[in-house]
Amino acid sequence: MKGYIARQLVQLVVVVIGISVLAFVILHVLGDPVLLLLPQNAGKEEFERYRHLLGLDQPLYVQYWKFLSSAVVGDFGKSWYADTPAFRLVAERMPPTIYLTLAGLGVALLIALPLGVLAALRRHSAVDMLCTVLAVAGQAMPIFWLGIMLIIIFAVRLRALPASGYGTWQNFVMPAFCLGAFLAPLTMRLVRSGLIEVMNMEFIKTARAKGLGEGKVVIKHAFRNACIPVITVLGLQFGQLLGGAVVTETVFAWPGVATLTVESIRNQDFPVVQCAVILLALVIVVVNLVVDLIVTFIDPRIRTGA
Repeated sequence: MKGYIARQLVQLVVVVIGISVLAFVILHVLGDPVLLLLPQNAGKEEFERYRHLLGLDQPLYVQYWKFLSSAVVGDFGKSWYADTPAFRLVAERMPPTIYLTLAGLGVALLIALPLGVLAALRRHSAVDMLCTVLAVAGQAMPIFWLGIMLIIIFAVRLRALPASGYGTWQNFVMPAFCLGAFLAPLTMRLVRSGLIEVMNMEFIKTARAKGLGEGKVVIKHAFRNACIPVITVLGLQFGQLLGGAVVTETVFAWPGVATLTVESIRNQDFPVVQCAVILLALVIVVVNLVVDLIVTFIDPRIRTGA
């Protein structure tokens, strides 16, 4: 188990470094941020002086090495607009994004698990077809459109929920439902297909032959084995949930790190963007590591390669 964790940690470090390289290179080929930081009537000497002040006149590999050596100790530089440490800006915006993502994940599980189990137990029935239709409709529904419809119905017409903001549980309802509706269809189909496959296995027939009730057979034996691919996909989808949070936060004016990143990209505020990308990547790879460990605990054959 220790060897398995060590391999996963090495992969984690390699992935984060690779993402930092890509983010750094892409940002530096987008354009010259000095053109946005200084007025258009500034002289050529002033532009050159400002590039030297920011270190943008140095070779790209030198800039990256300075950035990486500082980032290792948590120093991502200062925002070129707010004159505030980039790490502080991102850290202040990170909790709302994480809370929203976890709330969306919870909503997705509340929708997908019961519907997936019900569709599997009543295969080819009207209930199964209805669940399939809902899954297809959910996958085809854009997040921004769903968010706008929810605002029109529940905030504008019914006035039951706030249209934007952050702070109370009511502010979480519509954004979390948008993210949950984004992930629920795939999760539901995985639960359904996994449970159907497991229910036809020999150990399920043995459990039934021992006289166990259908409820215990499904929950205690079948559901645990069917959840292994679901847990794995949820870990992979966590990154997509964070990506979906960009749209959701924009629609609902959510003060998260996703909106901060979009604003910083628009302003070419390199330190903030690089800090946000690396911290988000770190969150994603850590979540995937935890998911791998959970799956390994459920099925020990994975760590042994059996």
